[in-house]
Amino acid sequence: MKRRDFIQKTAASSTLLGLSNFSLNTILSPESKKITILHTNDVHSHIDPFPADHPRNPNMGGAARRAAIIENIRKEEENVLLLDAGDIFQGTPYFNYYGGELEFKLMSMMQYDLATMGNHDFDNGIDGFYSQLPHAKFDFVSANYDFKNTILDTIIKPYKIFKKEGIKIGVFGLGVELDGLVDKKLYKETIYNNPVEVAQDMARILKEEKKCDLVICLSHLGFKYKDDLEKPSDINLARKTKNIDLIIGGHSHTFLDKPVIEKNSDGKEVLINQVGCFGINLGRIDFYFSNDNTLKNKGKNIVVI
Repeated sequence: MKRRDFIQKTAASSTLLGLSNFSLNTILSPESKKITILHTNDVHSHIDPFPADHPRNPNMGGAARRAAIIENIRKEEENVLLLDAGDIFQGTPYFNYYGGELEFKLMSMMQYDLATMGNHDFDNGIDGFYSQLPHAKFDFVSANYDFKNTILDTIIKPYKIFKKEGIKIGVFGLGVELDGLVDKKLYKETIYNNPVEVAQDMARILKEEKKCDLVICLSHLGFKYKDDLEKPSDINLARKTKNIDLIIGGHSHTFLDKPVIEKNSDGKEVLINQVGCFGINLGRIDFYFSNDNTLKNKGKNIVVI
C-alpha cells in the first residue's frame, strides 16, 4: 500500500474511533443506517450576518452561510432532515416589510422539510401567516394548537412521517401558551391544549401505532423555567412522557453546546437540543440504527460563520 493511502485510511479510521459511544464495527456495519437531523429555532427574520462590530455576535449567522453549511452536509450524508422549531418571524425590518415572504422563500431554497409555529409566527395574525404559506415549500406541524375554527384548519397537521432508507421518522409539533404572549385578535379561535398531555398521545401514536423508528418533537415551549418548575418545558416534557427520542426546542433562546440527556417516565434516555437564536448556530444530530435494533447518536451544534 502506498504510504499516502495508508496515512489517509489510518486518519479516517482514527476519526471514526474518536466518536463517543460507538464501536467502529457498529458504525461501519453494512446493515447499519444513518439519519442526520439538522435544525434551527428562533431565527427571528435574521437573514444577514451580524456586523463585524456587533458586541455579542460579531460576523456570525446569515442565511447564505447557513445554506452553504447545509449544502455541504447534504453532499456528505444521504439521509438528511432539516427542521425548525418556530419563531421564524419578527426581529428585523425584513419581516416588517415583506411579512414573512422572504423568510419562507429562503427556507424553501434551503429545502427545509418541516417546521412548527412559535408565538411570533402569529405577529401578523393568523391570516397573515396563512397568506405567506404559498411561499413555503415545506409543511408545518402543531399537535396542541387546535385550528379547527380558523383559516388554518386541515392545513397545519399534528404530525408528519418521513421515510429515509427504510427508517420511519415521526415528527410532531408543540406550541407555547399564546394567551399573554399574543393578542387574541391575532390568533383568533386557536385553542391551546396541554402540550405534555398531547405529546404523550402523539408519541404513542407515532411509536406504537405508526411503528416509527424515531420520534421527534419540535417544541416551542422553552428549555426550562427556574421560577415555575411545573410550567410546560422541554425538560418537563422529556421527564413526564415516553416514546420520544429527540426534542428539538425553541422559545427560550437557550444556547446549548451539545444535546442534553434526560430520562423519560420509563427511565429511557431522551435527547434535548436547542441552538439559541437568530441563526447563529445550526444543530446537528446523527442517529445510527444498527442491525440489532440498537439506536445510537452523536450531536453537536455548528456555529454559522
